[in-house]
Amino acid sequence: MFEFVRKHTKIMQVVLFLLIVPSFVLFGLEGYSNFQERGATVAKVDGREISQSDWDNEHRTRSDRLRQQMPNLDAKLLDSPQTRYSTLEEMVRDRVLIAAAHKGRLMASDQRLARELQGNEVIASLRGPDGKLDMQAYKELLGRQGMSPQMFEESVRQEIGQRQVLAGVVASGLASPAQAGVSLDAFFQQREIQVARFDPADYVAKVNPAQADLEAYYKEHPQQFQAPEQAGIEYVVLDQQALMKEMPVNEQDLRTYYEQNAPRLEERRASHILIAVPKGAPAEQKDKARAQAQQLLEQVKKDPDSFAEVAKKHSQDPGSAPNGGDLDFFARGAMTKPFEDAAFALKKGQVSDLVESEFGFHIIKLTDVKGRTFEQMRPELEAEMRKQQAQRKFAESADSFSNAVYEAADGFKSVADRFKLDVKTATVQRTPAPGTTGVLASPRLLEAVFAPESIEKKRNTEAVEVAPGVLASARIVQYSPARTRPLAEVQDEVRKRVIATRSAEMAKKEGQEKLAAWKADPATAKLSEKLVVSREDPARQPQQVVEAALQADPGALPSLVGADLGAQGYALVRVNRIVPRGEVPAAAAQQRQALYTRMWTSAEALAYYELLKDRYKAQILVPRPAAEGAETAAR
Repeated sequence: MFEFVRKHTKIMQVVLFLLIVPSFVLFGLEGYSNFQERGATVAKVDGREISQSDWDNEHRTRSDRLRQQMPNLDAKLLDSPQTRYSTLEEMVRDRVLIAAAHKGRLMASDQRLARELQGNEVIASLRGPDGKLDMQAYKELLGRQGMSPQMFEESVRQEIGQRQVLAGVVASGLASPAQAGVSLDAFFQQREIQVARFDPADYVAKVNPAQADLEAYYKEHPQQFQAPEQAGIEYVVLDQQALMKEMPVNEQDLRTYYEQNAPRLEERRASHILIAVPKGAPAEQKDKARAQAQQLLEQVKKDPDSFAEVAKKHSQDPGSAPNGGDLDFFARGAMTKPFEDAAFALKKGQVSDLVESEFGFHIIKLTDVKGRTFEQMRPELEAEMRKQQAQRKFAESADSFSNAVYEAADGFKSVADRFKLDVKTATVQRTPAPGTTGVLASPRLLEAVFAPESIEKKRNTEAVEVAPGVLASARIVQYSPARTRPLAEVQDEVRKRVIATRSAEMAKKEGQEKLAAWKADPATAKLSEKLVVSREDPARQPQQVVEAALQADPGALPSLVGADLGAQGYALVRVNRIVPRGEVPAAAAQQRQALYTRMWTSAEALAYYELLKDRYKAQILVPRPAAEGAETAAR
């Protein structure tokens, strides 16, 4: 397709003109764009639609955010139908709460917004020693997330309104001790039981499947014997870090760089007096600390030679106070930014004004300045110069690399020769295997590799930014679609599965027969020693056994019940009696009461949200995907 476009550019321009212009005439530019881009409606809230493209964009944003936070997260989890549907449900929830906040006029005031922003730790880190926000850094931070300050502040205002919708329900939730006690006693109840297990391993010798049985199982469960789609690829990587290692360093340039940056590279020695302020301390406590620090500042300003003694007596930094506040020598980047800025602005022997950091209030005295020789700095200078040169080289090469892999189209030899790169090979699947790192773990590159045109034409993909400072391109050399492996290849695996399935079935059947027989004649029951189980302490019993024991009718004890353990067989459980619980420690009782109250208020909040969904006519118009477990069982 690309080859045809390159050879017939003018013809394609005419065809596109004839196709597109009448569409714009009939529908208008905006209508055409919206029709093409938004896609089908997948949900509605308060008369407003959520389109397929809205859903796709939101899921992509959330997935990218999660990948950044957890690089080793299995991509299959993010791309599953269940996870995508969860994103849609959260979008509907947000729209419902926004509608409720708007109708209820629950809008955050400017003062409330300001308090919220002041409490944001990321924004707080952008404030200087004087408390002023670095607006340029603030704009750059938001710009990297595709937002302006106005957009971000409006989203925060909206989020405050959303929280207010449910805040009244959550804050007013109450659960009396008597009410909680009934539920908690039942939940944490202890019961004395005896168990008989029917283990599939005891029935394996009795299972001898015929070839026809294996063939039948294979035909009924083809999904268990799938070979995944995979591709053998070759690829090239333009990596800024790799360029950095190859960058030559000129001796004269190195010395010039040292001379120009010597002041920035010097080390300073300082002493400080700290009056600590705990994180999140109330304004009154902070003001009190500031007043104490101001008083000490005035004292050392009058008598600078008393600084060490004042530090020993009053500084609340346990590491430096015994040494008169001495912090020894440090370079830039070693201290918190407000402290560093103040220390590097002082002259030797000078005492700073109050400096506020996240630790509290500092009074700083600069006691010495030490430059570092060229030879001492050589390794760091070389690394810094190589890094800067690599950044320039990468920026210069990025466009050329992108064009080169496109123009080469059918291989990477010319690209590798031009940029001095190695052509690497690998076998990959659509989603990276757990533990895969680096270029081959990039969802963007794998998406490009398995694009229909890439599979069909086996051409080079476009250059993909797989990480900051890393571009990669790949091409498929050999492609294998997903397929069901032939029976001859998986015969042993099929046999093991048939034996395991039938062994479990036999264990369950005998367990159910014994359940009926022992109920008829309890004296014949062969059970384990007595043991006490609860949800807190299952006594090493499977969860199914514990739940079966606790769900037995307390008015009909002793009783015999069965527990299906699935692939682990079957269990018979004789529930003898309820075991009285000992005295619960006051702290544990308080924690349980708090837990129950949270669960109760969460249930009330959920009920209120369901009411709001009805009020604002929230509808999800796409079917909920089946749970993975249900899908597997259905197969």
